[in-house]
Amino acid sequence: MNARRPPPSWRLPEGVNPPLWEYLNTPRLAAEEDAYFAGHPLFDADARAVDERFQTPGRLIDLGCGAGRHAVRFASRGFDVVAVDLSQTMLDIARRKAEQAGDRLLAVQANLCDLGCFPDAGFDYALSMFSTLGMIRGRDARRRALREAFRILRPGGRIALHAHNLWLNLRDPQGRKWLFGQARRWIASGGELGDRRMTYRGIPGMEVHLYRWRELTSDLRAAGFVIDEAVPLDEVTAQPIARPRLLPGLRAGGWFVFAHRPGEGA
Repeated sequence: MNARRPPPSWRLPEGVNPPLWEYLNTPRLAAEEDAYFAGHPLFDADARAVDERFQTPGRLIDLGCGAGRHAVRFASRGFDVVAVDLSQTMLDIARRKAEQAGDRLLAVQANLCDLGCFPDAGFDYALSMFSTLGMIRGRDARRRALREAFRILRPGGRIALHAHNLWLNLRDPQGRKWLFGQARRWIASGGELGDRRMTYRGIPGMEVHLYRWRELTSDLRAAGFVIDEAVPLDEVTAQPIARPRLLPGLRAGGWFVFAHRPGEGA
């Protein structure tokens, strides 16, 4: 099945451009999600990382849950899970998978930049994995998404997120050419660095924002988070890089970042 035509740009949700709208509204992508990513090293690595660190059951929100790979697993571990995505088809699959496993989760269609349907301080844990944050278009929108995640976490509540590193592009000729073009545009216009465009799963013009470490930490701290741990990852294996203290801002392919909302209970 094909996606519906996108609405005019002025009617698109905050942080969404036409290619991302098409991605969110193409049913085949949700149907193919599990098979497409089967055995993906980053999927295996992030599951281990969050399972090791989020062990005590509590109220967990999966922000950008996709087809529910984290949400369903945490529901099976006794967590009270809310799965959030802008794609209704993804949410339907996540809900169905939980039911088939004999578990329950609440699936909510919402924009990560506006989680007004959730009260303040309602969750113990939040997830934003597989560069979900980087798929939000525009730095202001990404910062609003982080502020919303902060708001709905209780004091002491913890977030886990994944982001790709801008500088991974230094390691191949095409990436270096793209970085050079980014630098020229930034010098000429002062726009954002890091939005890389590609054809992704058959959708042309898809963009993902690749972070610089200083930018990522600045945005997290501006939202109010305290960073507890950052795991720099190998871009191919998604395993922690060797000698992680040696220039991780340049060597990492991306990061798993664990942070918390400060306050009582932290």
